[in-house]
Amino acid sequence: MKVHVLSTGVMETDLTWLLLKGGRTIRDRHHKNDPVVWGECPTHAVLIEHPEGRVLWDTGVPRDWEQRWAPTGFHDFFPVQEPIDGPGYLDSSLAQLELTPDDIDILVLSHLHFDHAANAKMFTNPKTRIIANSNEIAGARAISGYSKGAHIVSDYDGLDLEAVSGDAEILPGISVIETPGHTWGTMSLMLDLENDGTKIFTSDAVYLADSWGPTPTGAAIVWDNLAWLESVEKLRGIADRTGAEVIFGHDAEQAKTVRFAPDGYYS
Repeated sequence: MKVHVLSTGVMETDLTWLLLKGGRTIRDRHHKNDPVVWGECPTHAVLIEHPEGRVLWDTGVPRDWEQRWAPTGFHDFFPVQEPIDGPGYLDSSLAQLELTPDDIDILVLSHLHFDHAANAKMFTNPKTRIIANSNEIAGARAISGYSKGAHIVSDYDGLDLEAVSGDAEILPGISVIETPGHTWGTMSLMLDLENDGTKIFTSDAVYLADSWGPTPTGAAIVWDNLAWLESVEKLRGIADRTGAEVIFGHDAEQAKTVRFAPDGYYS
């Protein structure tokens, strides 16, 4: 396997959304210069070139984020930086690898929030299977109206979503780990690589290294705090047993150390 980590948009936000620590108050972008802590909130996708096909994990934020998020108010709380150099959204990151959505055999969505499933409809071709957790699909499809929380119905309505339950192997060496808490059916990704060892991509099961601990620290966007804590401990146990490197969902500092495409890859 060859694994490319793709840049799929960098949001800015009050970091209290990601870490309930330090007595911060959530503010929108019009108050970002007030004495609170705003920072970068990068998103990524993972492209896996496997002998049995190309697998993509997550899709990042949409180019039309300002318009699509406006009805929810999230456009003020999570504005996306406009890319200056290099790829900034999923389509341009794929293009740098000379790929299009039609080249993807399997799309796996960690969950259906606006910054992970926003570009899923790029993959409505006959070739691509789209996989999500069964509990996530059930919860998301029960939403009426434009949105609920960070789920925006138009991101995923009409998609033929293939359900997976529990921990499951998608292809040899590619597994999903059921890690609910952030949402009903958030999943993490585990890759067993020949040269670079085991990698765990937590998605929003763990936002940041600070969330991981040693004492896990919760965040503002959590559906079930107890389930979230249990999922963190589950991932910690797997990482301890396998010696895995754990790559968190939105950690700007860790992102500086990740081998992003097109300049690097894991194998």
